[in-house]
Amino acid sequence: MNAQQDPVHGPSGAPSASSESSTSTATGWISTPVTADLLRGALDVESTGHGVLPHRLPARARAQCADRQLAVAEAQPSGVRLVFRTRATAVELDTLRTKMAYVGAPPRPDGVYDLLVDGRLTGQAGVTGGNVLTVDMTTGSAETRSGPVGTVRFPGLPGGVKDVEIWLPHNEMTELITLRTDAPVEALPDPGRRVWLHHGSSISHGSDAASPTGTWPALAASLGGVELINLGLSGSALLDAFTARAMRDTPADLISVKAGINLVNTDVMRLRAFTPAVHGFLDTVREGHPTTPLLVVSPVLCPIHEDTPGPSTPDFSELSEGRLRFRAAGDPAERAAGKLTLGVIRGELARIVEQRAADDANLYFLDGRELYGEADFAELPLPDQLHPDAATHRRIGERFAALTFGSGEHSAWGSQERPRPAAAGGAPFAARGA
Repeated sequence: MNAQQDPVHGPSGAPSASSESSTSTATGWISTPVTADLLRGALDVESTGHGVLPHRLPARARAQCADRQLAVAEAQPSGVRLVFRTRATAVELDTLRTKMAYVGAPPRPDGVYDLLVDGRLTGQAGVTGGNVLTVDMTTGSAETRSGPVGTVRFPGLPGGVKDVEIWLPHNEMTELITLRTDAPVEALPDPGRRVWLHHGSSISHGSDAASPTGTWPALAASLGGVELINLGLSGSALLDAFTARAMRDTPADLISVKAGINLVNTDVMRLRAFTPAVHGFLDTVREGHPTTPLLVVSPVLCPIHEDTPGPSTPDFSELSEGRLRFRAAGDPAERAAGKLTLGVIRGELARIVEQRAADDANLYFLDGRELYGEADFAELPLPDQLHPDAATHRRIGERFAALTFGSGEHSAWGSQERPRPAAAGGAPFAARGA
């Protein structure tokens, strides 16, 4: 894979962080440009006029789709973190955020920066200023209001050498400008952990999680002891060929593809197109990862679309009352003409995986209702009918980790026997010997 797509080192030719590229100020702060070798979880790092913008899709993929939804989603750095080693006891980061707003809907929560010291969450902070991208869901129009650069601050860190991670907001585009510390920083070496590459919808992106380490993939990665590359793309898990090629070209030890809900709520294809599109997506991923454990995950429960096709639309009667809720605008009778529902998709994904598994010993299937099903909906309903809240993210993350990163006789990493589907008791991502 070329350096431009390296999830750790970023674009070829990008400068490295070092004491020579850092500058001291009269106040004792050391300013360090944010460079690609300080970032993890990004597939590309774009140089801007005064900083860098992490991307979760490479430039070639971005050039093949002019969709605004995707452009915003992939530039929101879910799972992307700034990582370095330092003796600093105070850290500041200048950023320029772009926050989303929706006409008539309640304000979106501000993005959160999570600070981890030696792997433990020790601080959370936000940033002011920045741009606001306002979308009118009734017309589809959008406008951006520009704002100033802001600063996120983490004082009072423990002394001594430590590994620091700053997880960037999963729900705000974040241009990184300058890192300031009261001691030098250096890039961390490769930790040697397995890399988990995951693709999914807004639920995987983070939807209404409370913070970037609280998204279900981040929680599952932490519990599984793996390095996360999160290609959860809000509204954009549409079996796009450019996403499959990005996954094909990204080094990974474990891969998962969670597909279904966006295909229903955008109403972009029928069953006739869905089946070959799934095969094509998996074929492309397998070109770069012929034997890597690959898990196909069907949608979690979403009652409005279990048996009713899309598209999903805002409930404008609720919107007029200042509440954002969605409804299914399709007709259940349209299933006969091939329109997709979550029930149809789950059945077809299971069939496809069973068919392909005859020749692919490292392919697995997980029914998404094992992560969030009817009993969970009764206890933790989806607030807007589509997206889980923070507590539900934690439940999904814990269940995913238990089902896929746990040990077991049929683990893909611990047995030569053909593994069972994850939902049937296998653990496809368990470490060998665990």
